[in-house]
Amino acid sequence: MTSHDIDNIRNFSIVAHIDHGKSTLADRLIQQTGTVAERDMVEQVLDSMDIERERGITIKAQTVRLDYKAKDGKSYILNLMDTPGHVDFAYEVSRSLHACEGSLLVVDASQGVEAQTLANVYQALDAGHEIVPVLNKIDLPAAEPDRIKQQIEDVIGLDASNAVLISAKTGIGIGDVLEAIVTRLPPPKGDENAPLKAGLVDSWYDAYLGVVVLVRVFDGALKKGQKIKMMGTDAHYEVDKIGVFKPKMQDVARLGPGEIGFITAQIKQVADTRVGDTITDEKKSCAEALPGYKPAQPVVFCGLFPVDAADFEDLRAAIGKLRLNDASFSFEMESSAALGFGFRCGFLGLLHLEIIQERLRREFNLDLIATAPSVVYQIKLTNGDEIELHNPADMPDVVKIAEIQEPWIRATIMTPDDYLGAVLKLCQDRRGIQADLNYVGKRAMAIYDLPLNEVVFDFYDRLKSISKGYASFDYHITDYRAGDLVKMSILVNAEPVDALSMLVHRTRAEGRGRQMVEKLKELIPPHMFQVPIQAAIGGKIIARETVRAFRKDVTAKCYGGDATRKRKLLEKQKEGKKKMRQFGRVEIPQEAFIAALKMEE
Repeated sequence: MTSHDIDNIRNFSIVAHIDHGKSTLADRLIQQTGTVAERDMVEQVLDSMDIERERGITIKAQTVRLDYKAKDGKSYILNLMDTPGHVDFAYEVSRSLHACEGSLLVVDASQGVEAQTLANVYQALDAGHEIVPVLNKIDLPAAEPDRIKQQIEDVIGLDASNAVLISAKTGIGIGDVLEAIVTRLPPPKGDENAPLKAGLVDSWYDAYLGVVVLVRVFDGALKKGQKIKMMGTDAHYEVDKIGVFKPKMQDVARLGPGEIGFITAQIKQVADTRVGDTITDEKKSCAEALPGYKPAQPVVFCGLFPVDAADFEDLRAAIGKLRLNDASFSFEMESSAALGFGFRCGFLGLLHLEIIQERLRREFNLDLIATAPSVVYQIKLTNGDEIELHNPADMPDVVKIAEIQEPWIRATIMTPDDYLGAVLKLCQDRRGIQADLNYVGKRAMAIYDLPLNEVVFDFYDRLKSISKGYASFDYHITDYRAGDLVKMSILVNAEPVDALSMLVHRTRAEGRGRQMVEKLKELIPPHMFQVPIQAAIGGKIIARETVRAFRKDVTAKCYGGDATRKRKLLEKQKEGKKKMRQFGRVEIPQEAFIAALKMEE
């Protein structure tokens, strides 16, 4: 490839809210340019995981190279990055955007702008993108393109008068999208003769090739057999294979400036390739590294334990393998008296947690129990030290704690007017502080500051159910604030159950505790002696229920005679029960844990 061809390259990504048709549009573009033969065409070509297909969401960002002959007769190379729309995978989006110069903003012509449309557009604008608005689903009877164009202008401030109208499903307007990409998006900049400078966009593990690295070349060129250096980790490799994705891998001799492709270089594990790192030539390295990305911070932690203790080694191996392909997921070993050995894992959010559990269950046939999700707390001790608390069971003694800080988020919720009252009440109940409330067309946009630990439980589910599925929600973590938080332990037969302890706000502790013990009362089977279930904060019991004992009639064979004979037998039974209760072990069935952790409001 000669250097003047850089003008004929376009790197773009598609940003949109969940379900507005990103992956379907990607399918049509692939089809229209003849990149995949008709017979190999499937729906959502780029979603390779089974889970992605079933749930209809994109989890990993994917890339594909399209060859397009434009109306002006020139041949163009289009590199498309398909990105996830879900808030938990926002870091996947930000990486993909840095590898591109422009974005197609896809908006549903009947639904309009949603919370994550905004979040993703702002990310694209931060990355300095040129943006082409695309209105999808114009074949639907409910589509109102003119109203939505106006809305894009009012809410995002983008000029949408020349938005491309398409229907990705039926293929209307796909040619216009391709023309808009070549005429309205800028070509990449880059110097062929400068030292090699390439960004590491993503990496994953392939059983045959080892680690495959997705790169975007900014300056210079990548060739086969070249010796390269990663600037962040200072590791040196030799390039084995260079190629591009036409969804299937296809080898090329070299990648020049502005191109996106992949390399393999006998890298053993994904941990060696830091996303956002700069790849340069070993001898002739570039002057400074690319700015890189913020590493993804886990926000939700939960313990994963095998149902059968014998599966622990399998779980260890499985988690290690998933970690290879998902650098945002972290884990450490943990043991619990009730559940045995397992791992404390960190996730980006609840959807991420659910996906990882599902993948462990599916791809590795593991039966797992997850403890209650908790967030990371920062604890200031009286001696001036600061520690991070991932597991409520490890909380230090109350007298040593100066203050506990919890993470807060800024949430943007968009909802139709009819459900606004219920949504505001939900935020208020979760200790939310309203920052702003305004109208976007017919929909209300509420901005709230909320403590993250109130959100991780079931906030998203509750929001969807009170708004009949119409509200959309996006958040980012803002800061840590001190809160009046207490550790609530659950005692069964006077012994604490570590897997059920949690940090709660003092005002919510009593309600949560009462809920928990009422639930456990139904779940723990009766024993020969009565079993008290208590919720406690420190030494103070805040709620109690009792599981009744089995009652055996010891006086059945005692007939006639004095009443004292009966009393004597009953006293003897009472003594026996008291003794049993002292030495008896209460077995808490596995179902009880799982059900107790799935708390409803």
